[in-house]
Amino acid sequence: MFTKETYSKRRATLRQKMGTGLILIPGNQESPMNYSENTYHFRQDSTFLYFFGLELPGMFGVIDIDNNRDWIFANDVDLEEIIWMGPQKSVSEQAIAVGVESTAPMKKLGLFIDEAIKGARKMHFTPPYRAESLLQLSSLLGIRALKISQYASLALIQSCVTMRSMKDAVEITEIERACAIGYQMHVTAMRMAQPGIFEQRIAGIIEGIALSKGRGTSFPTILTQNGETLHNHNHSFALESGRLMIVDAGAESNGHYASDFTRTIPVGGKFSQKQRDIYNIVLAANNMAFSLTKPGVTYQSVHLQTAAVIASGLKELGLMKGDVDEAVASGAHALFFPHGLGHMMGLDVHDMEDYGQIHVGYDKEIRPIDQFGTAYLRLGRRLEPGFVITNEPGIYFIPALIEKWEKEQTNAAFINFDKLKSYLGFGGIRLEDDILVTETGARILGNRVPIDIEEVEGVVASGKN
Repeated sequence: MFTKETYSKRRATLRQKMGTGLILIPGNQESPMNYSENTYHFRQDSTFLYFFGLELPGMFGVIDIDNNRDWIFANDVDLEEIIWMGPQKSVSEQAIAVGVESTAPMKKLGLFIDEAIKGARKMHFTPPYRAESLLQLSSLLGIRALKISQYASLALIQSCVTMRSMKDAVEITEIERACAIGYQMHVTAMRMAQPGIFEQRIAGIIEGIALSKGRGTSFPTILTQNGETLHNHNHSFALESGRLMIVDAGAESNGHYASDFTRTIPVGGKFSQKQRDIYNIVLAANNMAFSLTKPGVTYQSVHLQTAAVIASGLKELGLMKGDVDEAVASGAHALFFPHGLGHMMGLDVHDMEDYGQIHVGYDKEIRPIDQFGTAYLRLGRRLEPGFVITNEPGIYFIPALIEKWEKEQTNAAFINFDKLKSYLGFGGIRLEDDILVTETGARILGNRVPIDIEEVEGVVASGKN
């Protein structure tokens, strides 16, 4: 939790941007695993965290723009809860710590909202992503649950995106704490990448690091030697010598900010020549993307230039052919690079995506490109100082996709399908860093996880004893 001045300033800024009405910010509630009293680990809603900073379940924040007043509706714990949870500060004590002077029990929230509705006051809320919040808003506002998201406030979404996109100094400090944990996770995974070790063991140990240093992982860990599957959460295989292990993993700091790194590691510690060739293309694409990242450029253009680096490298290996620019324009590169270059990162690893990706990653000037692969680009808009983004190009050899394109002769003018047959068991390579856009360019957040071939091989070798 930051200082109360931080939260008070954020709410004041939001009031100024919004102009009039009530802003409704429901906190998350407990989510049952298999019955109501046995719950998943609680994680507060990120919008509530940003504006109110409190981490207990069952809270509801209201920013009253017209009366320049902020509210937290929540119940104080009773004796039974104290027995199980221990003594807790009162709601009013917690509220004062984040600069909120007005509190009331939850039973008064409905009456408060009813009075506002009778006064024809405008209600602002962002699209709920949990069923509990959706049903709560539905009940309070008298809107059918299936239609509640249609009434979400575009003005509030846009104001939240504007504010949360610009990370201030205290947020950057938290992200770098998460990056420090992520660094330790990835170096540990590299050292453990030895033949015979089960993926599950490595995943468990690095997730343990995330829990022991912060609040756990910032998203479900992707760790696999079957890296052609982009989001592979199956950790059931023993590592085999000569294969590649992709680790896409990050940590959540104690202040709830995320890190998100990806590295590709040779099992046993040595890249084959074929693996080196592909790895060097991805590394060149990663470094090129970083060099292009600066205020004023669109991340969509960075993505496309990175795709050109990948297409050019694959052409040199004989896997692609023809004019590189024409190949990228036609989307031929997406056979190998079928996802976007990166995304916003902050309180969420895909920051603010609950608001709707079109509002976070795009604007009136820059719109998504409706083409396979590039359509998955989450961030396309012009970069500004204070943005924290990821940079994660990759090359994958996906048998089902290759088979489909060859059968249909998709982009056949740019693909050497015959040569691709020898890569069908290759897997995939992805390399990802976390980047802060500065006033003049960009910088990598935290110590860069080993990425050069010799560095990676050296770290893997150090874990053999």
